[in-house]
Amino acid sequence: MNIQLNGQPKEVADNITITALLESMELYGRRIAVEVNEELVTRSQFGSHQLKENDVIEIVQAIGGG
Repeated sequence: MNIQLNGQPKEVADNITITALLESMELYGRRIAVEVNEELVTRSQFGSHQLKENDVIEIVQAIGGG
């Protein structure tokens, strides 16, 4: 199925979860925030939130500094 990921089209497996998407991008376990269709998804929901055709996903990684 097709989604929009950080402004770019991306093809992913049907019914993929946020966790599976993050694992495929080697981002799982990092300090990130995920928004699906302009709604923040909590980390506790990553494993159960299944993406749907044409979802718009924004992933932001926290970077420390000072």
